[in-house]
This record gives sequence, structure tokens and C-alpha cells, in this order.
Amino acid sequence: MAQKLDTIRHSLAHIMAHSVLNLYPKTKFGIGPTTEDGFHYDFDLPLPISQNDLQRIEKEMKKLIEKNLSFKKKFITPNEAKKIFKDQPYKLELIEELKKQKEKISIYIVGDFLDLCRGPHIKSTKELKNVGFKLTKIAGAYWRGDEKKPMLTRIYGVAFENEKKLKEYLEKIEEAKKRDHRLLGHQLRLFLFDEDIGQGLPVWFPKGAILRKIITDYLFQELNKAGYQWIVSPHIANIKLWQTSGHWDFYRENIYSPIEIENEKYLLKPMNCPFHVKVYNSQIRSYKNLPIKYAEFGTVYRYEKSGVLHGLTRVRGFTQDDAHIICTKEQMEKEIEKLVKLAIKILKTFSFSEFEIYLATRPKKFIGTKTNWQKATKALRSALDKMKLEYKIDKGGGAFYGPKIDIKIKDSLGRPWQCTTIQVDFNLPQKFQMKYVDKNGKKREPIMIHRALLGSLERFIGVLLEHYGGALPLWLSPTQVWVIPLSQKFERYAKEVYLTLKEAGIRVELKNERETLSKKIREGQIQKIPYMVVVGKEEEKKKSVRPRERRKGDLGEVKLKEFLKKIKIEIEKKK
Repeated sequence: MAQKLDTIRHSLAHIMAHSVLNLYPKTKFGIGPTTEDGFHYDFDLPLPISQNDLQRIEKEMKKLIEKNLSFKKKFITPNEAKKIFKDQPYKLELIEELKKQKEKISIYIVGDFLDLCRGPHIKSTKELKNVGFKLTKIAGAYWRGDEKKPMLTRIYGVAFENEKKLKEYLEKIEEAKKRDHRLLGHQLRLFLFDEDIGQGLPVWFPKGAILRKIITDYLFQELNKAGYQWIVSPHIANIKLWQTSGHWDFYRENIYSPIEIENEKYLLKPMNCPFHVKVYNSQIRSYKNLPIKYAEFGTVYRYEKSGVLHGLTRVRGFTQDDAHIICTKEQMEKEIEKLVKLAIKILKTFSFSEFEIYLATRPKKFIGTKTNWQKATKALRSALDKMKLEYKIDKGGGAFYGPKIDIKIKDSLGRPWQCTTIQVDFNLPQKFQMKYVDKNGKKREPIMIHRALLGSLERFIGVLLEHYGGALPLWLSPTQVWVIPLSQKFERYAKEVYLTLKEAGIRVELKNERETLSKKIREGQIQKIPYMVVVGKEEEKKKSVRPRERRKGDLGEVKLKEFLKKIKIEIEKKK
């Protein structure tokens, strides 16, 4: 069905282009591929259009569909194609490239619209009559993604097997808008983006900083149990380090321009790994020491074009929960198994239970021998097979220095997000001449495994906020409890409750502003505070509280000690 749906979406892209041709006859056409949920097409239009024009195009599409137009495939020579598309500069550019590869070029004809296309397509628009589709947005897109080329108008659409599926999708999109972490970050006062600071460089408010600390403290505890040692490395390093590692040659497009200090060039670090290698190389290592596991919450900087920046999920400066395992070839597979198990355990703690796992293989641009790549890929595959985990092959998706396992989590709306990456690296041990002494006293080259379990704190927090809709569970909430006195008369007892909770390690705030109770509760709901505790005459007299839980509402009067015991258990269980 997935293949059939993709064909339907591809055919709708052509119908949309036909509709645009009918409505705007002087349009120049780019290309129109399918997307994960639908399709898009790039146009050089004779006049600007807005979101309001999408309904008009959609209406024209429905008219064409009603005509039962056939999709006809035809093979022609490049010279014939040039004559047909003589007034279409973007198509002519594509024809020039195609003629180097093929003697014949395929085109598709539907109604009055002709397009260069390999297909496949449906037989007739009759097959689209029960399909649910909608044009969703307009955006600018450089021709072929090159900012030196013309900016075209890209029209996006979504399409599903029927109207019911379309409705479900649109409802999910509306829910996703409400959960947009950029809006929630502002509403909950977690982080800030400011033009004066620079694009893609978040600043964390106190509550956001607390959230980061909660996550890193949890990881710190888990990694300590797993035998990791901690490192702190600088934010810049001499360019020589990155030339040795290969990043300068193979990753330059993502590295910021060098900074000159006393006639030497330095780079903002794009990776943490070379620093960890240097720590390893600082003394002689024995096979008895291995595996060595170095971890760091390391902030790195990567050049991302402004067009791809997106809140916390795509930034220019971010902190990785980075680690490197240095082991023998014999230990490699077992260590990979441990990493996958640890990743799944940690992700489940944050309530992610559905995963998509990918084994990414050698890309076209790579370092090292094919033999080593095969060994590394085999170890990754074997670890996944032994754990009986389902996975897909991401052909050519590996890093330039080694193959990897990628784990994508699915959020509460079923959307996949890339988090965990486990990468085998034969390259850095060779580049930096890493060695250990084996049991026979001979020097051997170790294996290095790169891994990030959450990916980056920024991206993961963005995903968390959207997953929970901002209503973080008690253990993760920067503020866990608000204490609200019923009136000024009960401020003394409210402060007593506040101090009791604070001394017990609860993240609590005393809300004694001169505002009405209902206004404070409304504000607490907007701030998604897990518990609001109201105290008045009865509560003061009985040394009790009246907690209001975020979802259940008023829980009734309970003893302060009982309430404290209840939330401590909830925090401990990470609910």
C-alpha cells in the first residue's frame, strides 16, 4: 500500500502542476517529488501568490480529477525534449544532465501538462476520486537547493488513501501546532532566541537551566553505574587537531571559519572526540584497562544554514551527551550490545517506548579501508541480531569515519525523532596512533566507539516538550509544586509548608502575590505545574494541605506528611 500511496502522491504533484499551468499560464516549472506525507512542486510564477490562493488551485485540481484524465508515458530523445520544453529553463537544465546518461528520456502526459518524469504514475485521475488531499503551505525554495540559483515558490500538499485518513492527519497536525516546543518554551519561560545573540543560539532561562540539570544529573548517575569516566574539554582548539582527525577535510562545510590567535589558527569545536583521544594518549594503556569509557556534556558548534534552523531541534551551538568507548576488537560487539541496552533503558525512562532502528552503512565519501568498514558493520549488525531487535538498513548513511546504529524515538503523536547514535571508528585510532599493550606485551590499535544517547540536550528537550505537550512529569518539572495561601492571613502557614517541601528536596515556589486564588490556579495551569497546594484555615489547623493535581484537579485535604510521601514516591518512580 505504501508504494501505491507514493504513486498517488506523485500523480497529485503533476495534477497540481497542471492546475497551476491552467491558472498561471506563464509559469516555469521546477520539479515535483513526493514527501513523507504528500508532495510538493517548485514553480517560477509570473506573479506572487499567497496562502489564500491554495484553495483556488485545489479547486482546479478537483476539476481535473473529475475529467478522468489518463497518465501516458512516452520516451523521446534529448533533442525532442529540448523542443518540447524550449520555454522551460529549469527543464532544459535537467535535460542537459539527462542526455549525458541516456539516449531516451521519459516524459509523462496528463491532459495539457507534460513533465520530465521516470514515474510511475496512476493510470487515470479516476483513481484519485476517493483520495483525501489538501494543499497546506507555500514556501520559498532555491532551485535545486543552491542559494546561488533562483528562488522558486514551493507549494506543499498532503495526501492519504481517503478523507478519513486525511482528517486524522490534519487533526494530528493541529495538535502538533499546540505542542510546538518553540511556543511552549516561551510560555513556560524555558529558553530564548534573540537576533542580537544570533540565530540558532539558545539562551536558557532559570527553569530551562534546571531542566537541563535534571536530565544531566540523571545521565550522570546512570553512566557512573555503567563505568564511565568524565571529561571536560575546551570550546576551541588548534586547527592542527582537526586536520589530524580528518574533520577539517571531511567536515569543513559544517565548521566555522578559523579564529587567529598569535599567528595560529583555532576552530570552534564541531566534535568532542579528538579531546577524548588526547586524554587516552596521555599515558600508556594496558589491555587490562580496556574498555575505557570517557563521557562529556560537550558543547559543540556547527555551521547550519539559517533556512534549516528550527527552534531547539536544529541549532548552531548545542551540548551533546557525548561519550567514547575505547576497546579491543574482541570487546567491540559486547560493548555495542551494552550501549543499545543502555540507550533503550534511558529512553524508556523518559516514556519513549516505540523505536525505529537503522543500521547506516558506508557512504561514498569515507575514510579507512573497506575491510575495516565491513568488520565494523558486521559487529553492529551482529549486536542487533543477538538482541533480536528489528532494524532497517540505511544504505550509505554512515559517518565518513565509520558505520553506525541510529535509534529514532516515536513521540506521543507517532512522529519519529533521531536521538541515539552509536558509531564504530577505526579512523581516529589510526590517525592519532592510539595504542594499548596486549597480554603478550605487543602494542595494538584499539577500536573507538562514538555514542550519544540523547543526541543533544537542546534537541532532546525540544522533543520532550512536544511529546508531553509541555506537561512534563513530576520528576522532570523545573517547578514541581506551587504553595498558594487562601488569603494573606495564611501566608505564615503557607511559608511553613513551602520550607518543609523545600528542605525535603522538592522544587517548590511560594505564590503569595496579591492576586485572586482563581487567577493563580489559572496561571498554574498555563505553566503546567504538576501540583498546586492550597492552604487555608482548616489546613493550618490540621497541619494539612489541599493539593490540586494538574490533570485530576482537587485531590481533597491530606496531611502534609502524607502529601510529601506521595510525591517523593512519584518522583522516585519517575512517573
